[in-house]
Amino acid sequence: MVRAGLTTERVVRAAADLADIVGLDNVTMSALARSFGVKDASLYSHIRSVSELRARIALLAADEIADRFGAAVAGLSGRDALVAFADAYRNYALERPGRYAATQIQIDPATAAASAGGRRKIDLTYSMLRGYGLSEPDLTDAVRLLRSTFHGFVSLEANGGFGHPRDLRASWERTVEALHIALEHWPSSGSRTSGKRRTS
Repeated sequence: MVRAGLTTERVVRAAADLADIVGLDNVTMSALARSFGVKDASLYSHIRSVSELRARIALLAADEIADRFGAAVAGLSGRDALVAFADAYRNYALERPGRYAATQIQIDPATAAASAGGRRKIDLTYSMLRGYGLSEPDLTDAVRLLRSTFHGFVSLEANGGFGHPRDLRASWERTVEALHIALEHWPSSGSRTSGKRRTS
């Protein structure tokens, strides 16, 4: 393998590619060094630790996801934007499993705040949901609904957690359609009931 010309960017991209193949938890400095044909020490001038490496993979993934979201929803709104957004999310998670796993880890708040990709990803998500006429705090609640639904589905799909023969793509499309209906008929903050039986 190539021994010269190592840069932090090359190291991080190689680590992300390796994570997609062997899983994020199996990416070590030793395994990464072997892929470059160098000693472990050669990498420590670029990356201080495995924790930093995983954080940098997460930032790389955030940039890539933001690019996909932006391209997917450009010129769209409402249901069309939601479908495109959802498909971009699912496709990335399934195509880049190691990178996607990195986006689920907790990283230093200051590092996360400095991530242009992370900010774009959040901005695109909120912008798409504003198309449903939502404002705070409903916007944040809706973001959490989408994130938990999408993450739950793709995680189960990736791990073979759906045993029923029902076509997964069909189930995904129905799930997104159900979210669209929920977003169009979002309950107002004062619409919660106490759980007591109402009497007339």
